[in-house]
Amino acid sequence: MEKSKYAPVINTENHDTISMLVLDKNGNLSGGCTTSGAAWKMHGRVGDSPIIGAGLFLDNEVGAAAATGLGEAVIRTAGSAMVVELMRQGKSPYDACKEIVERIFNKHKNHRDMPYLQVGFIALNNKGEHGAYSLRAGFNFAIHDEKDGNRMEDAKFKMTWDD
Repeated sequence: MEKSKYAPVINTENHDTISMLVLDKNGNLSGGCTTSGAAWKMHGRVGDSPIIGAGLFLDNEVGAAAATGLGEAVIRTAGSAMVVELMRQGKSPYDACKEIVERIFNKHKNHRDMPYLQVGFIALNNKGEHGAYSLRAGFNFAIHDEKDGNRMEDAKFKMTWDD
């Protein structure tokens, strides 16, 4: 392992995490998160999806959030828990997602892998308001509600892949 040159190939065209956040008719939140992980990952690597607070976090009094992208970047910020905590402080789901993506960007802007870094969050508060934000273009998510039914939405983002 000391001599290996760990250089995973990051899939810059899409993400492989599947997360779901749900608010039921009784006002209860639930969620789940799964991923296939980083391509060619090191033996023993654990990504953000199985770590409560990183890849997924729910608090029925506030809301829920889930992450996708480079798990190590999400873990370093306890990303999903922080999104929920920002909603607890009064931020909208969108603004909370955006603030944590900005925090991740600032922590990694001098990192050698920055050209390949992608992170995105989805969030849902206990009022049924949702939001999403990603570091780079290409992050979309599905929504279902009584008003508009099923649809795909593209998350707003900080930068394109050419930036």
